[in-house]
Amino acid sequence: MKRLAIFILVLALGVPLIGSSQSYKLPYGKKHQKIKFQLINNLIVLPIEVNGAQLSFILDTGVRKPILFNLEDHDPVHLNEVSEITIRGLGEGEPIKALSSKGNTFKLNTIENNEQQLFIILDSDLNFSPNLGIPVHGIIGYDLFKDFVVEINYFSKTIKFHSPEFYKYKKNSKTEVLPLSIRNSKAYVEGQITLNDENDVLVRLLIDTGSSDAVWLFENDKIGIPKKHYDDFLGEGLNGSIFGKRTIVNKINIGSFTLNDAKTAFPDKQSYSAIRNLGNRNGSLGGEVLKRFNIVFDFSNQKISLRKNRNFKTPFHYNLSGITLQHNGLRYVAESIADNKGMVNMEEREFGNVEIVLENRTKVSLVPEIVVSAIRAGSPAHDAGLREGDVVLAVDGKKIHHYKLQDVMYMLDKQEGKKVRVMIQRSNKDLQFSFTLKQMFQSTP
Repeated sequence: MKRLAIFILVLALGVPLIGSSQSYKLPYGKKHQKIKFQLINNLIVLPIEVNGAQLSFILDTGVRKPILFNLEDHDPVHLNEVSEITIRGLGEGEPIKALSSKGNTFKLNTIENNEQQLFIILDSDLNFSPNLGIPVHGIIGYDLFKDFVVEINYFSKTIKFHSPEFYKYKKNSKTEVLPLSIRNSKAYVEGQITLNDENDVLVRLLIDTGSSDAVWLFENDKIGIPKKHYDDFLGEGLNGSIFGKRTIVNKINIGSFTLNDAKTAFPDKQSYSAIRNLGNRNGSLGGEVLKRFNIVFDFSNQKISLRKNRNFKTPFHYNLSGITLQHNGLRYVAESIADNKGMVNMEEREFGNVEIVLENRTKVSLVPEIVVSAIRAGSPAHDAGLREGDVVLAVDGKKIHHYKLQDVMYMLDKQEGKKVRVMIQRSNKDLQFSFTLKQMFQSTP
């Protein structure tokens, strides 16, 4: 199976699109619809009903039409007007076989569209669920944003789809309204970056809610890779793996907001050489930056409103251990049953002069198996001896099947300088490793 990092990248598809007559609508007179979402690895996951089937979609401003995948483990989904197509995404590989389907009904609570076109990826390797720890069946973006004023509250994990004719901008000194450029169904914002304490460089950045990363920049004559960096696997495109450099930039300015020491990646040039119509785009803003704001997207008026939330000063997350984890099916776990005081239940009985102590009672549970799906060369975990394919059993003495996948990743990358103990299973043997978390930035001569 292809490795899929937490960064998800799906670019505009080279397929014909139907006209703009299809649209999402609220019931007559209803001003907005509020929906609760899950925030997993900085990605927004929405529940959406497709032709009566309840599915989960990543909200991705970088994608035009909804894309379905990972339907093998789901009950059959009825799709209308299906035809075969080929699509091309990031990378230089062969086009991918897919299906196009028209006339589908999408529902988000009271929001409905009865004429939605979508694409179905047939490659079973394209599956984000193991890396996110929850079932994900597709990606949806522009078609929702074009029909509403979309208000995202990353802190409360709610999203409001406002009917444009009823929405009124609120005057607030802490909120800044900026121009939003919509080109080829994608949203761009202008900003500035400061590299190596040098002069600011103006940049045009794609707003990409479908990326869990912070900032991507494309190297050119004005934007160079800082001296302190390390090589890293950045993610998976439709046509192959994306590699590049991980680093820090001194400042990123969006409007009057400044992010200091921002986590940044520079993808290798060959990784994006196949992107068509790159134009004057200099990179992208992903979920790790966007989650620091409460945001209002107004595609029809080409505006974006930003307001800091409680996440704004949260330190940027780095993979300090070098480990990437994913779910890999299920495994059985046997545990002793404890009483309410945490004591293991043991039962004593007397039969005449004979005292009998019954064996500990155990509970057998079916739990997700979490494995090391990738490991960065030269990282603390790699140097300690961990390998791709190791089954993770415990971190610092805590059995990991009690935790969500993203919580386990946090346990492995909690703080620079922290010593971490990891219990793994390899070839039916339990092994323990320990290592100290550290940054990987190195200066080039």
